Amino acid sequence: MPQYDIVALGEPLIEFNQTTPGEPRFLQGYGGDTSNATIAAARQGARCAYLTRVGDDAFGGQFRALWRAEGVDDTGVLTDPQAHTAVYFVTHGPDGHVFSYLRSGSAASRMHPDDLAHGLIERARFLHVSAISQAISISACDTVYAAIARARAAGVQVCYDSNLRLRLWSLERARAVLRDTLASADWFLPSLDDMQTLTGMKAPEAILDWSRAAGARHIVLKLGRQGAILDDGERRLHVAPHAVTAVDATGAGDCFAGNFLARLAAGDPPADAVRWANVAAALSTTGFGAVAPLPRPGQVRAALGV
Repeated sequence: MPQYDIVALGEPLIEFNQTTPGEPRFLQGYGGDTSNATIAAARQGARCAYLTRVGDDAFGGQFRALWRAEGVDDTGVLTDPQAHTAVYFVTHGPDGHVFSYLRSGSAASRMHPDDLAHGLIERARFLHVSAISQAISISACDTVYAAIARARAAGVQVCYDSNLRLRLWSLERARAVLRDTLASADWFLPSLDDMQTLTGMKAPEAILDWSRAAGARHIVLKLGRQGAILDDGERRLHVAPHAVTAVDATGAGDCFAGNFLARLAAGDPPADAVRWANVAAALSTTGFGAVAPLPRPGQVRAALGV
């Protein structure tokens, strides 16, 4: 039996989230797409480990304390004494949430394929990575590719989130790297907004066709307030949204990814895992921050009525 259900790799960022639009009051929290997903999965009972670098600073120490408190193994987290832990700010306005980053030269951006020598990936059922980690630096991109290669060689399933951030790289490079990575992904978890930008297509069906032609084996297209579409290679199933009063959508897609993988690891059929993840992601938008509102199993069951 694998030691871990999910091993994820990426960049953690300390979060400062504006709680009242227009006022300079910020709530400190934690972010970073794959870190968020890993914590979401751990809260659902999955056995998780995280791989990254953090700075030799107070924020790096806070992340280690967070992962340990959430039951996430940080054995694969290295401390880089020559770089800082990344930070971002979230402000809220009429058009939703806006992100501002202090991540250039972060410890995580200095990840290197040699950092994976511990062999944690080979002891997992799923490896979870995202395009953000490929965008933050060339060495981090190489590390994602190396992690995927290790997973494929060990029979570990690869889950890949599009998480397109054009502040980090050009659309042309993002499209090329993403297409190249899809051929090695067992599960692709893109958002509709990302794929509309990446492909120039608007219709979900066309985007699913594009993703499958690029090599994706199984796809869950996240539609935000419209739910999600599961394409398992045999059928396409639309999963209806779960209505909530949302205050902050930060990290909702990450919550979806973590809950989806946790339920797959628990033995759920993909359609049931999507339904669970859809509700969990909606619940995560009812509080501020990427991590604090991540739901527990009882909250999701209550919302599902099971």
